[in-house]
Amino acid sequence: MNLETPRKFHGLQQQAQQVAKHYFRPISRKYDKVEHAYPKELDLLAALLDGMNEGSPDAVGAGSASKRGAACEQRAGNKNAGNMAALLGVMELCWGDVGLLLAMPRQGLGNAAIAAVANDEQLARFAGAWAAMAITEPGCGSDSAAIRTTAVRDGDHYILNGEKIFVTSGERADAVVIWATLDKSLGRAAIKSFVVEKGTAGMTVTRLEKKLGIKASDTASISLSDCRVPAANLLGNAEIDVQKGFAGVMETFDNTRPLVAGMAVGVARAALERTRELLICAGCRFDYAKPLLTVTHAEATLYRLEAEWEAARLLTLKAAWMADNKLPNSKEASIAKAKAGRVASEVTLKCVELVGALGYGEDELLEKWARDSKILDIFEGTQQIQLLIIARRLLGKSSSELK
Repeated sequence: MNLETPRKFHGLQQQAQQVAKHYFRPISRKYDKVEHAYPKELDLLAALLDGMNEGSPDAVGAGSASKRGAACEQRAGNKNAGNMAALLGVMELCWGDVGLLLAMPRQGLGNAAIAAVANDEQLARFAGAWAAMAITEPGCGSDSAAIRTTAVRDGDHYILNGEKIFVTSGERADAVVIWATLDKSLGRAAIKSFVVEKGTAGMTVTRLEKKLGIKASDTASISLSDCRVPAANLLGNAEIDVQKGFAGVMETFDNTRPLVAGMAVGVARAALERTRELLICAGCRFDYAKPLLTVTHAEATLYRLEAEWEAARLLTLKAAWMADNKLPNSKEASIAKAKAGRVASEVTLKCVELVGALGYGEDELLEKWARDSKILDIFEGTQQIQLLIIARRLLGKSSSELK
């Protein structure tokens, strides 16, 4: 097994690392303190990224996370394409700041959703749009199949009614990918996703959340009242396939969950590296040749955290690699998300603990990383839901058989 980063992505990683270090880190604390203020510094960065992607077969960012590219490649052997590129970029950028990455124009999870399931015409029409993704509802969190927002066909349009909460970039984005049901009586199979463009009559942002972390990113609640959406904005197949069930829209998660895992890997690495630096200043030597029983508690703890982090990183790379190679990766995507989300929370909190008062104060970013990391174990499916999905896959059980 070759676990090294493909050479063709070295330039991407270096560029992302420079952005994280010289662009994100200097403004990280500024936008943590002024929640809901849009980081205008990101406009130039987003424009540069758009320029890099224009006409390039090796596009990077959320919009490149799709199995479509892998399907088009005909060469034999391993393929490292859009999913791996997006993941490696996310890992580096979240070493800088998770909230700022989530606030980046055209890099939202809605963009990844469009890339995952849109047809060619939709990909062309929504190219350049910044898309948020709206799944969660007041009475429907982890169980996406319990969605109550309805979509009723009316000629060449659908009429959407319902409410969505915790929509990342819901106020700032150009469009929102809304999950809604065509027929509640048919359960999961009737859930479809619709691109609702900003300014569409009937879609209203009702409030912005105040949050523990990722304060640079806006998190909105959205109301849909007789919201008329063109039928051409339904992503994927409009037909309800009871046999296929929920698989259509759920394919989105196969691409986005590794990206969220990558965010967790990135912020955890930042905490580990900074903690190591501070502990070295305090006298720790970090000699890996010594048995654990002969080193300090702080050193032994950091070794364990680094091992957990490496496991999360490799699982995340595997999930993205499988997507690039057009392999079913639903189980692996959930494994990566569950492992990385839990590890990020554990690592960042333990790093705060290891360096004492330095970790708890605002002189260091460690306390911010601890707050930012928690959401990565919650959104895109909570830790508990990921474990449930993994159990279903391993045991061959359906969602109705194993709840």
